[in-house]
Amino acid sequence: MTTDYQKFIESKSQFRHEVGFDPGEMPEFLFDFQKYLVEWACKKGRAAIFADCGLGKTAMQLAWADMVARHTNKNVLIVAPLAVVPQTIEEADRFGIGVSRDGGGERLHVTNYQRLARLDPANYAGVVCDESSILKSYAGATRTEIIDFMRPCPYRLLCSATPSPNDYIELGNSVEALGIMRRVEMLAMYFTHDGGDTGKWRLRGHAQDPFWAFVASWARAVRTPEDIGFDGSRFMLPSMNMHEHMIESTAMPGCLFPVEARTLDEQRAERRMTLTQRCEKVADVANRDAEPFIAWCSLNDESKLLAASIDGAEEVCGSMPEERREELFEAFRHGQVRAIVTKPSMAAFGMNWQHCNSMSFFPSHSHEQFYQAVRRCWRFGQKNDVDVHIVTTTGEAAVLSNLQRKEKQSIELFSQIVRNMKTFYQHGASDYIPGQTAKVPSWLNA
Repeated sequence: MTTDYQKFIESKSQFRHEVGFDPGEMPEFLFDFQKYLVEWACKKGRAAIFADCGLGKTAMQLAWADMVARHTNKNVLIVAPLAVVPQTIEEADRFGIGVSRDGGGERLHVTNYQRLARLDPANYAGVVCDESSILKSYAGATRTEIIDFMRPCPYRLLCSATPSPNDYIELGNSVEALGIMRRVEMLAMYFTHDGGDTGKWRLRGHAQDPFWAFVASWARAVRTPEDIGFDGSRFMLPSMNMHEHMIESTAMPGCLFPVEARTLDEQRAERRMTLTQRCEKVADVANRDAEPFIAWCSLNDESKLLAASIDGAEEVCGSMPEERREELFEAFRHGQVRAIVTKPSMAAFGMNWQHCNSMSFFPSHSHEQFYQAVRRCWRFGQKNDVDVHIVTTTGEAAVLSNLQRKEKQSIELFSQIVRNMKTFYQHGASDYIPGQTAKVPSWLNA
């Protein structure tokens, strides 16, 4: 009876959710730290790999998917952003792994998130979500569609470079997608509302260690192989040079003097008023030489003007057919197009553009878009120093300041995540040994 009860108690632990298998020998094309992560993910069965840009998430998810397919003798699906699908197929060919698009004769299938609804989850034993930070749209249809699709699949893997360090909602969505617990259960167990704002959550003080132990039981966060005890000397990034170009603002309608744009409406008006000057500055930088260049923008008018002003540039916009967008992204990656003009929402996730080391960016309040856009070029595998030209106006100085604050905070918080989780990588979440005997309060003995 005692043994049965002990098994029952262990089954309720948040740290015991292994449903995987021993994969055996690892593929030779993986680095040592990648082999460790893939083997760990296979044994877990449902896991997340949060590895920084250029650490080989595509190689790892391909190896994991191939092993699940071999183990189950069933199909495995990789879901990726539209522009990343051709890269995934190309890398699979290089590694000798058979992959077909949207189904076909191979065991491994790859599709984009927009086409997921066309597929039947019953046909898959496993599913990989590439760039799984898309799950942060927790109130959106996309988030629900992904989680519903993954639910019947016994094996699941999430891969992302940037789980927002202070976005606990995203971690909650990851937990739910993996089938470990519901997002609301995670929040109720480890968090409390931050003051009077019911939309913000704060980690309970006494829950710090238990929470990170819980996350470490299903995820690995890696910015360098050294974070998990491997040699990181082959993964050293070149320098990144940030160049700020500040354009003087003019007075807004109804004002005698230029003033700082504080509200979102004022910032949008400022951006439209200075559109020509900002685009001219970007074109001036991009046309200094004939080297590859990326011009990131946020407005359609910016995109059109930049494409017309930058030598050899192609515009990639949302109104284009999917096939044409893929074609232009691939042409840029292979050097057939010198410069690309596009929005972070379309191309900042998952693209490998190490052949380019110069870009421009109009700052916004989204740190994730900035992080991802910069790391299309500044990633492991880049051979040259990367130049990022931030073009803004004196009226939007607060936007740039906010972005810089978020960048600094992100670095600090992600380092904290790695540090906290590393403790439980080394010691194990279930290795707790009481250091002292609990004492019964005196009032209970009264």
